[in-house]
Amino acid sequence: MAEPIIEVRGLTKSFGTRIAIEDLSLDVHKGEAVALLGPNGAGKTTTVRILTCLLRPTSGGARVIGRSIDSPEGRQLIRSRVGLLTESPGLYDRATTRYNLLYFARLYGLDSPEQSVERYLRQLELWGYRDALAASLSKGLKQRLAIARSLLHEPEIIFLDEPTSGLDPAAARKLRDFLLLLKKEGRTILLTTHNLAEAERLADRIVVMKTRLVAIDTPAALRERLFGHRVRIVADQIPGVVADRIERFPFVRDLSRSDGSLSMVVDDPELNNAQIVAVLAEAGVGIRWLTDDGASLEDIYLELVDQDQQNQEGPA
Repeated sequence: MAEPIIEVRGLTKSFGTRIAIEDLSLDVHKGEAVALLGPNGAGKTTTVRILTCLLRPTSGGARVIGRSIDSPEGRQLIRSRVGLLTESPGLYDRATTRYNLLYFARLYGLDSPEQSVERYLRQLELWGYRDALAASLSKGLKQRLAIARSLLHEPEIIFLDEPTSGLDPAAARKLRDFLLLLKKEGRTILLTTHNLAEAERLADRIVVMKTRLVAIDTPAALRERLFGHRVRIVADQIPGVVADRIERFPFVRDLSRSDGSLSMVVDDPELNNAQIVAVLAEAGVGIRWLTDDGASLEDIYLELVDQDQQNQEGPA
């Protein structure tokens, strides 16, 4: 596997007596989308600020695009090759949408600032607002403008801190659709969010943290680890004797039933589902559908946070 584009090792950040990040280690690979999840005060935004060289760690370190955040040269290069969307965009309200982008395009030293600005104004559906003052834009439009600003210099990594926070459903959906386009382009994305449905839709892996790392993996792997492979079968009617037969399979666990459905954890869905369907078909049961009945990302997140809390409290 290629070297990680972000390497975090033992990262710790304290503000006085308060620990914001504690001994955090993780890797992010090129083209990967990773979501940082955690309660308020978990250290998500602090992590982003350190990795974009806006804050210095108390101890530990990180490498971003192969450069250390500890060296002046590394920090300068990292800042020039990453894009950052903060929760509060910080635009120049008295300047037009177009001039906001031109200003930053020139700061980045782009060869064709006008061309880059027009490209992103059009791509983010802001061209019709190019002469509007930033102060007059809705929050959703301002957020899109801020994303355009973070992309002008074609960064290798995009850091997004609560990208859809406070947006109405329509504006949030437009923004998520654009982020999916960036993901399809192979951009590396690290985002923080409290929106778990958004995280599951956008991220290849999720990081759950509470100042320290609680878990990191794909949603599917975490779901399997915590809850197993759960499937649900819905049929016209499932006689009790048939459900009993299915429950006796050694690979079936935690079966719940009603007249027309079964939900159960199985060892290997690809192999076991066929055996279960064969029993139902033999009994003449008309199957309507068979589907994954796995836990939601919310269930996974809450279970991980609860387990971490119990581990911290220790035995009663």
